[in-house]
Amino acid sequence: MNFDEIIIVDWSAASKPGRGKDSIWIGQAGGSRLAPVNPATRTEAMEILRDRIAAARSAGRKVLIGADFPFGYPKGFAEALTGKSGALAVWEWLEASVEDGADNANNRFALADQINQKMGKNAPFWGRPRSLRLAHLPERGRDRGEMRFAERRRVEAHEPGTQPVWKLYTTGSVGSQALTGIARFAKLRAELGAICAVWPFENIEAAEVVFAEVWPSLMRSEVKAVEGLYPCRDAAQVDVLARALAAAPLAPLFETGESPEVLAEEGWILAAGKAELLCLGIEEPSMLTPPRLRNDCFAMPQGVEWIPVDAAQERLRMALVPLATTEVLPVAQAGGRALAADVVARRSNPARANSAVDGYAFAKNSLLGEGPYTLPLVSGRAAAGQPFAGVVGIGQAVRILTGAILPEGVDTVVLEEDCAIDARRVAFDGPIKARINTRKAGEDVAEGEIALSAGRRLAPSDLALLAALGIGEVVVRRPLRVAVLSTGDEIVAEAGAPALAHQIHDANRPMLLEMARRWGFAPVDLGHVVDDPEQIAARLDVGARTADVVLTSGGASAGDEDHVSHLLQTRGQLSSWRIAMKPGRPLAMALWQGVPVLGLPGNPVAAFVCALIFGYPALSKMAGVGWRKPQAFMVPAAFSKQKKAGRREYLRARMTHDGHAEVFASEGSGRISGLSWAEGLVELPDDAMDIVPGMPVHFLPFGSFGL
Repeated sequence: MNFDEIIIVDWSAASKPGRGKDSIWIGQAGGSRLAPVNPATRTEAMEILRDRIAAARSAGRKVLIGADFPFGYPKGFAEALTGKSGALAVWEWLEASVEDGADNANNRFALADQINQKMGKNAPFWGRPRSLRLAHLPERGRDRGEMRFAERRRVEAHEPGTQPVWKLYTTGSVGSQALTGIARFAKLRAELGAICAVWPFENIEAAEVVFAEVWPSLMRSEVKAVEGLYPCRDAAQVDVLARALAAAPLAPLFETGESPEVLAEEGWILAAGKAELLCLGIEEPSMLTPPRLRNDCFAMPQGVEWIPVDAAQERLRMALVPLATTEVLPVAQAGGRALAADVVARRSNPARANSAVDGYAFAKNSLLGEGPYTLPLVSGRAAAGQPFAGVVGIGQAVRILTGAILPEGVDTVVLEEDCAIDARRVAFDGPIKARINTRKAGEDVAEGEIALSAGRRLAPSDLALLAALGIGEVVVRRPLRVAVLSTGDEIVAEAGAPALAHQIHDANRPMLLEMARRWGFAPVDLGHVVDDPEQIAARLDVGARTADVVLTSGGASAGDEDHVSHLLQTRGQLSSWRIAMKPGRPLAMALWQGVPVLGLPGNPVAAFVCALIFGYPALSKMAGVGWRKPQAFMVPAAFSKQKKAGRREYLRARMTHDGHAEVFASEGSGRISGLSWAEGLVELPDDAMDIVPGMPVHFLPFGSFGL
């Protein structure tokens, strides 16, 4: 008993669209692990299921769909309601009787009232809003008369926490879920035909799609352990149960030990009484935050004193892991966030073949010779959102507007400006190529294709693509929290405050906070502290609690006044890196309570350059968008320089009007005006070189660093 895809549905009978807690959630595991989605309506949920079934079938995969509502009723109900025995008779009756609109408005209470009236004094259903007056549907279960049917099904004796199927209102009202859910799934079963089977009512061996009743509370302890990683408990339940079923041996879970007569009428909950089997082999949820970094993750090999830029970057890349947890967001709210999972197109774009122009549509094989041609016009037209309802026959044409679906019988469109028309005919010259001025279905993106890959930071254009492909929600990473701390007795923290001759204003902190914000991260301002180890330690403690990474500036070397370095060495785990680069030689890589700390140089220019060269790619990887390297352009130099061997150099630069790179007049690390003057950096290699005007050099625009 093997299934390639496991889809779990947490159903809702709500009368209005809704998301979040107590709404519909769909999880999937197996061949395709998808983050839980939260459709607002039952109509939307069924379309998601249809899309996923179609994708699985096209890939030759067998699908198990578990839904958390009762599939059957206690013994005797089916015959009393329909005149036939067996649960599927109830399925067919409910499919024909339940009214359930696209906006979730439904007749479940009125239908239960009707059923109760039919049953007479043995009416089983109960529960309704107090404001809803229905003569045959009592508000409370104790107001019913003598029961003709059992209160519970046989399977519910194995799982005491389940609710009776007769209950339609208030907490645990699975009766309403059963009425709406059975009706919807019965319709889907009819659409799928012979490839679909409902367990345990039908033989499922040869079926490509199997429906089964599930109860997510079978995994209550496992769900509780990871619930905080999901938007709500319902989302956790569908994901955990889907992963558990995908990992567990399924054959024993389909064994019930019950008689065929009971199963055929009452149904059964998959794995009822066998929850222990679901814990075997379950994977850890991918949305868990990975363990914090090893204490020695930044340590340099023994004997290494100076490290080239490329080697330092690679070592940093290998040490860091994505730290941000994930959440599910509506597409409209996901701009700027990093995708945590691939997004698969739910529909093709365009969904159907359509016209690229305003004009007249016909079948190419209607035309004989090379023209000119005259075709009679059929009555009506095709427009975007207003498809032509009829069939365009051979030798006929129809008026069509841009974006309109090609009517049946049409494959070619001629441009309006190329036609002459009267009330009955259209004339145009030839020759005409087949399928001109049309767009094929899926020529942009086909249903089932990966539209956007995990790690992509969603731009406005991505939101347009997702919306066009029918994607309502995406799983994204939480914004990386980047804390910035300034230290030093010489620093005046408040901008504009008076400063003595021996003091300097804090330039690095506002610069680094704004860089973090522009990179799409959540900046956390830890403020400024004086050179006091206890105060610095207390502020780092705050950073470890509120952020994923801490940036400090100054105090990263090994001098007497480098208090940050000393503190990280004695109370944290510090690896001081001496980078073979200019500016920015000292770089402190450390852990404080498991949180990475990147100690930048104190000089503003050096801090800025190190933040670009090391901070930008490192923080990007931690945020889940991958290690980002800036795009470099080879441009002619507009300067001269004799460079010595041994260090990578970065010069503040900008482009001249004729496309050459000019550099700032001074290379001093304290010349902040050069950062405002520049548009990017010229990167000079580790080796010695003599630059003369016109020689190609690497230019790294600030835009390539996300600024």
